[in-house]
Amino acid sequence: MTCTRVRGYVAADRAACLALFDGNTPTFFAAGERADFAVFLDAHAASSAFQVVERGWVIVACGGHRVTADGETAGFCWGMVDRAQHRTGLGRILTHARLAAARATPGVRQVRLDTSQHTQGFYARFGFVVERVVPDGYAPGLDRVDMLLRWPA
Repeated sequence: MTCTRVRGYVAADRAACLALFDGNTPTFFAAGERADFAVFLDAHAASSAFQVVERGWVIVACGGHRVTADGETAGFCWGMVDRAQHRTGLGRILTHARLAAARATPGVRQVRLDTSQHTQGFYARFGFVVERVVPDGYAPGLDRVDMLLRWPA
C-alpha cells in the first residue's frame, strides 16, 4: 500500500504544483490562469495554509485557504488533483485537510469557494451550497460556481 500524507507547501514544490495545474487544463482551469497560480505560489502560498498531498513521495494534489477580512470566512484557493488520479479519493483527502485547517482557524465559521460546473457536485457532497453561477465565468464553456459551507453555531 502506498503511503499518502498531507503536508505544508514549500517552495521546492512549485514545479510539481504547476504540473498539476497543467494536467487539469483546459477542463478544470483556463490556460490564462496559470500565470496567476504561479504568482500565488511565489507570493501567497505560505500565507494561505497551502498544502500538498503526497502519495509515495510524489505530489498528487494541492490546495489551501485564506481568511478574508471579516475574520469569519475562509476562502478555498487553488485546489487540484493529478488528472490521472481523479476519483481515487485524493480530492476527498485534500478537502478534509483544507476544511480541518479552516476549522482550526480561530473565528472562522464558514468556507467559500469558487469552482466550475465540473466539480460543484463534488463539493456539494461536503455540504457546500451553490450561491451563484456565472456562465462562462472562467472561459467559454467553463462556468464559475460560487459555493458556501456554513458550520453550525
